[in-house]
Amino acid sequence: MNGAEPMVRLQGVSHGYPEPGGWHRVLEDAALEIGAGEAVALVGRSGSGKSTLLNLISGIDRPQAGSLQVGGIDITTLSERERTLLRRRRIGFVFQFFNLLPTLTVAENLRLPLQLLGRGGRAADRAVADMLAAVDLAGYGDRFPDTLSGGEQQRVAVARALIHEPDLILADEPTGNLDPTTGNRVAELLDQLVRQFGKTLILVTHSPDLARHADRILRLQQGRLVPEPAPPAAP
Repeated sequence: MNGAEPMVRLQGVSHGYPEPGGWHRVLEDAALEIGAGEAVALVGRSGSGKSTLLNLISGIDRPQAGSLQVGGIDITTLSERERTLLRRRRIGFVFQFFNLLPTLTVAENLRLPLQLLGRGGRAADRAVADMLAAVDLAGYGDRFPDTLSGGEQQRVAVARALIHEPDLILADEPTGNLDPTTGNRVAELLDQLVRQFGKTLILVTHSPDLARHADRILRLQQGRLVPEPAPPAAP
C-alpha cells in the first residue's frame, strides 16, 4: 500500500454470537488491511460470517474485541449517531435484493442519499442524470422499480451506492439474485465504475467469476481471513 493509510484496517478483531449448542465465532483475532482503490473479494461457505464482517466494517455492529478503522477513523470508538453519519458520507452499499424503495421513482431512489447529505437542487439533478447514464439507464428516472428487470434494478442499486461519492463500496452478493448472464454484466459494470471513480470495494460473493474481478480474494474460515489464490482466467 506504499505507506498510504489503508482504507480499512482490522487489528485483533474478534466477534461471535450464540447459537443452539454453543457459540459461533465469526472472527478470531483477525487482522486485515485494504488499500484505497483496492477491490477485495470475500468468499467462504454460507454462515461463515461474511455478511457479519461487512456489518462490522460499516459500523452497523461493533466487534467484541479489537479495533476497526475506516479511512483512519476507529469506528469502534464512535457513538451510534457518529457511525450512522460515517456510513451516510463515506460508504455505499449494494445488496443482493436491490433494496430500492418501491414507492419512489428511480431518480428519487438515487436522489435520497444526496438529500440525506443536504445536497439538492440542480446539482443533485445533474448527478442523478450523470449516474443513470453511467449505468446505461438514461431516461429511466421516472420509472418505478417494479417496472424494471432484475438486472436494471441492480444497476440502479449500483448507481445509488456511488452517487454520493463514498470512499468505500460494500457489496453483499450483488449478483446472487440474477441469472448468470445478467449477473456477469452487472459485475463488469460494478468493477468498471468502482475503478473509474477510484473507490475501494469489498465484495462478498460465492461466484468465482465475480471474485475474478477483484485484486485479492480472501476466504473467511474458522474465524480467520485467509488469502485465496486467484481463479484461473476465463478461456
